[in-house]
Amino acid sequence: MNGDALLGGLRLVTLSHVNDPARVSVYPGDPPPRLETVARLEPDGFYLQTVFAGEHTGTHWGAPGHFTPGGLLADELTPEDLFRPAVKIDVRRRCAADPGYAVTVADLEEWEQGHGRIPGDSFVVLWTGWEERFGTEAFLPHPGFAPETVQWLADTGRLGERGGTGTDAFSPDVSTDTSFAVSRAVYRRRRISLEVLANLASLPTTGAWVLCGGQINKAGSGSTALIYGVLPPS
Repeated sequence: MNGDALLGGLRLVTLSHVNDPARVSVYPGDPPPRLETVARLEPDGFYLQTVFAGEHTGTHWGAPGHFTPGGLLADELTPEDLFRPAVKIDVRRRCAADPGYAVTVADLEEWEQGHGRIPGDSFVVLWTGWEERFGTEAFLPHPGFAPETVQWLADTGRLGERGGTGTDAFSPDVSTDTSFAVSRAVYRRRRISLEVLANLASLPTTGAWVLCGGQINKAGSGSTALIYGVLPPS
């Protein structure tokens, strides 16, 4: 039986950047990542690297306790929190014209006119086009959600108890908002945020789920991650 049959026709696409310290954007103040070889096939008989990185460097997800005092941490979440339906909002054109663009409620209402209501407890993923800027200085100034937009998603149940936001940029906040108002609104209940995503061209606008892997650190604020799109049969 082949893999497609075992998965019932479901397909997986990766939404993660490769962990390459030579090509990475590091959020200001975070530790720079390193890979160090500690064993080699000759003469050690095996090959091994040590990884040094912050929990929020490269593709990653954040737990509620990343911004909410007393919020759930990585080792307190369940697999259901890390596997949710997803919708993709294509805002590349608006963001290309304005790197500080804040996605509005009207943008999401316009999206829903063409694709239906955002399902409850979903990951709402912004496709900003910022993947192309990863590893360059142009990655830092970035778009995101307007605070009132995320509040609307929360108040109307679209984020629900265990949904969240996603983006191919550094965070769901516009980079000029040093108060992190959007993050503080997202990281509540069991909600998480998926950040520095890649390959969003392969994620359908609707109908997919997103699966978040990564190391579960004790009392972790989140995790660098292998994040996958789980696509319905074609």
